[in-house]
Order: sequence, then structure tokens, then C-alpha cells
Amino acid sequence: MGEAFIEAHNLVKTYQAGKNTVVALDDLSLSVPKGTVQALLGPNGAGKTTTVKVLTTLIRPDSGRAHIDGVDVLEHPERIRRMIGVSGQYAAVDENLTGFENLEMVGRLYHLSPAESKKRARELIEMFDLVEAADRVVKGFSGGMRRRIDLAGALVVNPPVLFLDEPTTGLDPRSRLALWDVIKKLVAEGTTVLLTTQYLEEADQLAHNIAVIDEGKVIAQGSGDELKLLVGGQRVEITVHDLDQVEQATKVLARHVNGEITAGADERTLIGPVENAAKTLQAVLKDLADSGVELNDAGMRRPTLDDVFLQLTGHKAEEVTA
Repeated sequence: MGEAFIEAHNLVKTYQAGKNTVVALDDLSLSVPKGTVQALLGPNGAGKTTTVKVLTTLIRPDSGRAHIDGVDVLEHPERIRRMIGVSGQYAAVDENLTGFENLEMVGRLYHLSPAESKKRARELIEMFDLVEAADRVVKGFSGGMRRRIDLAGALVVNPPVLFLDEPTTGLDPRSRLALWDVIKKLVAEGTTVLLTTQYLEEADQLAHNIAVIDEGKVIAQGSGDELKLLVGGQRVEITVHDLDQVEQATKVLARHVNGEITAGADERTLIGPVENAAKTLQAVLKDLADSGVELNDAGMRRPTLDDVFLQLTGHKAEEVTA
């Protein structure tokens, strides 16, 4: 896919928690080609945020090396800070300034001239579709607008690499899709992006490569499709009408699947891996009918990243945070 633009080699980072030593990063390595999106996914406390902090010069690892565009992160932190844009989980904006004034202020903090700061602020206001809100005080912005202003602020100096920590957390679906479009456009123009996210669909939609991190290690990586191949096969999925019949439905489904049955968030949906989904589904439906189990829905599907997470980390997607 190209030469590495972001590189991390054998990163180790530990913390002291009382008398205990907590291993946040355990020989972690990454390689991110230029102009691609790298997603970091894993359970809470897996080491994703620590990885980002090392790469953005906020903390130093106990051992290991990291480079961005060939520049040593540990040896030249000042140069790295001039190369990167960072957008955290919570929008870092001044609520008492307008959207335009926030971006203008960031430009001045980056030592742009007053004229350059105004020019760049106007460009970003248009890029992020905030023209109508440019002169409004941020205090009255919606969550989606705040996130867009925050992300725009990370792009004031047009950095070649962008670090996004849960960029769409808390946004409504429409705002999330709008922000995805912005990220895709940036990548198409050559920006390299490393993001953490708690939304598996987000990683599937945006990332060229996904690194699954658990206990400070990269335990699997690849594209969304490549990771799904790790769990293989197909899935039969049924939704039981009566919650009281879930136990009976589980017993019936267990006779037909070749792996662990998982339950959906609604507790009525059951999912099981099978070899021949079409043939198995027919048999499952017959047995459920014979057992008096009424269904709201039934069907077949391919493995998802949720399935990958459950198999690799033992955590369901709902338990995954960045």
C-alpha cells in the first residue's frame, strides 16, 4: 500500500498503580502508509489512547521507537508537533468565541499572521459547511457543529497526519455521516489518519487497516474484510417474539450451530456460526416451529467486526470503548 508514514516499533509503557505495575503497551508495533486511515480498536484499557499519546509526544514510552514521516518522535518532539493535528474525544473549543474566532485563534497560536489566520479560518469554515454558524457563539452549537469546529481547528496548519480520538462519539447519525465524509475527503487529498473509535461500523467504513489491541498488544490487524475472514463461515440470526422463549430457542439453535451462540443487545436476538447458512436456517426454523417458539425475524448474514471482537478479545462490541 506504500511506504510507512507513521511507524511504531516495539513500544513498551508501564505505570505504577500502588504496588502494582500496569503494562499499558507491551511490545506494540504499527506501520501506517501515507494517505490511509489506521483504526485502533479494542476493549477499554487496551492501550489505544496510550499509543496515541506516545505518537503525539504527550508521553514517552519506557522503550521502543516511533517515527512520523521519518522524524523520530522521541528525539524531535517539537518538529512532530508542527507536523500533526490532534482532535480529542471532547471538542476543545472556547464557548465564548464564535466559530470563526476559534479557528482564527488557533491560527495565531500556530504563529500564523493575522491575515493568514483569517484566510485559513474562512477556508475551513467553508470546508466544514459552517458558513451560517461562523459568526455565532460556540456555546449555542450542537454537538455535531462543535466536533466539526474542533476537527477544523486540528487542520488549521494543514498537517500531513491527523490523530482522531473517538471523533464521532455522542453525535447523532446524520452528524456522524457528515464527519465521515470530511475525513474521507481529507484522506483523498493525502492526509494520513490514525483514529480510535468505539463504533465498529466507523472502522469498517473509514479504515484501510484496523489494529485490534488488547492488553497493550496488537493481536490482529488487517482490513475489515480480512479480519472477518478470521472468524470464517456464515451466521444464522433469529429474533424470538417472546422473551420467555429465548432459553428454548437457544437450546434448539445449539443443535445446529458449530460454535458459540451470542445474544443481541435486545436479549431476543440469537446468532450462531454455521457451515451452510441456507440449509441450516431451514432446519432451525422447522425445529423452532415444532418446539412452539414464535419468531419476529430470521435470516442469514456474514460475520461482522462484532464477531471478530468477541472471538479475539472475549468482549462484545457493546463493551468496546476507545
